[in-house]
Amino acid sequence: MAIQYRKLTEKELDRFIEMRICQLREEGATEDLDLKPALRDYYSRHMADGTFVSWLAVDEDKIVGTSGMSFVEKPPYFGCPKGKIGLLSSMFTSIDYRRQGIAKELLSRVVNEAKEYGCSSVQITASDMGVLLYTDFGFTKNSSFMQYQL
Repeated sequence: MAIQYRKLTEKELDRFIEMRICQLREEGATEDLDLKPALRDYYSRHMADGTFVSWLAVDEDKIVGTSGMSFVEKPPYFGCPKGKIGLLSSMFTSIDYRRQGIAKELLSRVVNEAKEYGCSSVQITASDMGVLLYTDFGFTKNSSFMQYQL
């Protein structure tokens, strides 16, 4: 197995979306809703304007791992003086390829993208499965995060 890493392009977007939905289902989502059109719209728009980037892990022509980083900007504050934040998502490795360092490599690549974009921090809502990967990488928990569902 010789895993290759490359950036997501429009050509792989349908497979990327399928893997994103598989990830959400694996994490416990049970809603009966077709997310494909909304995901295609989001990724197409934000790839085009440079505010979303993804690295893929590929074994021959098969995508076996995905990552994603959305770039957002808020008013600067002391913890984020540039106001630019990377929102990590879509971290997924196919079951047969887990525990081989693929997720760590993908994480490293999208974190580097966030640095190049000028982000002060990277944030994620981690699944139980991903917590060890992120803490080993150097992520820390932030107890001040709150959410209001609309």
